[in-house]
Amino acid sequence: MTSVPARPVEGRDASVVSLVGVSVAYGSNVVLTDVDLEFRAGEILALLGANGAGKSTLIKALSGANSRYTGEIRIGGAPVHLGSPVAARQQGISAVHQKVADGIVPGLTVAENLTLDDLAQASRHPLRNRRQATVDARSALATLGLDWPDSVLGQDAADLAISDAQLLVLARALRSTPQLLILDEPTSALTAAEAERLFEVLRGLRARGLSIVYVSHRFGEIEALADRVVVLRDGIVQSESVRPFEWHGILHDMLGRATDVEHDRGGTQRGTEVVAELRGVRLFPEAAPVDLEVRRGEVLGVLGLIGAGKTEIAELLGGLAKPLAGSLRLRGEDYAPRRPGDAIAAGVVLVPEDRQRQGILPGWSVLRNITLPFLRESSVAGLVRRRFERSRADTVIDTLQVVARGPEASIDDLSGGNQQKVVVGRWLSAGPTLAILDEPFRGVDIAARREIGARLAGLAADGAAAVVLSSDVDEILEVADRIVVLVGGAVELDRYADEVDRAAVIGAFLGQTVSSSPSPSSSLSPAPEPSPERPSNVQP
Repeated sequence: MTSVPARPVEGRDASVVSLVGVSVAYGSNVVLTDVDLEFRAGEILALLGANGAGKSTLIKALSGANSRYTGEIRIGGAPVHLGSPVAARQQGISAVHQKVADGIVPGLTVAENLTLDDLAQASRHPLRNRRQATVDARSALATLGLDWPDSVLGQDAADLAISDAQLLVLARALRSTPQLLILDEPTSALTAAEAERLFEVLRGLRARGLSIVYVSHRFGEIEALADRVVVLRDGIVQSESVRPFEWHGILHDMLGRATDVEHDRGGTQRGTEVVAELRGVRLFPEAAPVDLEVRRGEVLGVLGLIGAGKTEIAELLGGLAKPLAGSLRLRGEDYAPRRPGDAIAAGVVLVPEDRQRQGILPGWSVLRNITLPFLRESSVAGLVRRRFERSRADTVIDTLQVVARGPEASIDDLSGGNQQKVVVGRWLSAGPTLAILDEPFRGVDIAARREIGARLAGLAADGAAAVVLSSDVDEILEVADRIVVLVGGAVELDRYADEVDRAAVIGAFLGQTVSSSPSPSSSLSPAPEPSPERPSNVQP
């Protein structure tokens, strides 16, 4: 990855779109206040802020998804009113929102979703246009260097994995070559190779004069891509900065307090009693069998790219799948949950990878999203104890600092990061024996990540076990006592965090051999040099 991007092409830094005094309020709740901001041609502007800072609200106003803004949006110096996403696209503004599912139309094929704008105008020859959709879809995918087979292009887009759905909406947005492209957490579900391919596309678009707004909580990506950083806090622009970026100051502006970029989580904890174990489990038909122990009193970090097997482990322990071979044990006894309810009854909870499809109930309140799985616990004679529900919801909101108008607020009104905190807090509030969290930091800011990490450390200190599964090296290094790296469904490394350095973890992550017999108790062998092309989600 190129660490310092080229400056915008000379003469192409004129304002494409500008905001003048833009504000957004929901009743008495003001979420965006008098924002003045310019988006310039040939520039990548990184929009940063903690969860709930107003980033998504600003993006919705700018992309026509929320027409209830005050102030002015100017394009080419002329005021316009963006009353809908269609109106915004007609003005050359295209957005890829953080909620990937919102960009997919179920019931339409992948090809039709890629060429959705064309199909919407196909009034005379729909059949011909559907045939043409496959050709046009391939052209759209080519912008990201993708070549999906006809079998994928013809399937229902709702059946795509979250990473492929992310690529679909990205390719569709790039197809129209807008003047202003807005990307909200575009790499949250991508592999390192997919993210690097996207970065090269964005650099090329910038060189051609496109204005790009890039939202991410991964500072490594910002350092590699951005020409300018704008920080929002509490709906107000706190600062603007250009290269070289001073990250301690940026973090202070984001969080309102001094925060170190690097985080020392304290000593490594070693568990003794085995809570759960996989014995000879095959995660994929051709993969080697996996033996893995999860121990009480420690946070186990499982690191792997998409397709490495980490989600498969989460689903096995959480009762969503059965092993192809081998067996599971929980607290020394055979463990074969047939459904998630069996796992929950056994004290095992799972925070799923895709919060939109698997983690929240859209349209429901924050309170009900937190307490729904525990209705039996919160009810007497079939009547829900409202005070009990409210107390549980308040505890989750306070513990993880969820930014919401209150427990009765709709979950849909929360930012993606705050929705994630609700999902994590819900399951940790159950006091589990084993907590499994699959990509729990997706779309979560650095402060929230540390809050969740502290909550997991506290859970382990109280005698439980936690498993965090992620494709981000730095997330695992920050929270884990013990680190397991999966490659192709096999364990490449299994060590305690204080026995292994960062280079060895990255080497294993890239599929390089660390030792012939990785084990938490084995001595540390010399670590190989990591590949010069490190994954894009590894922060500096």
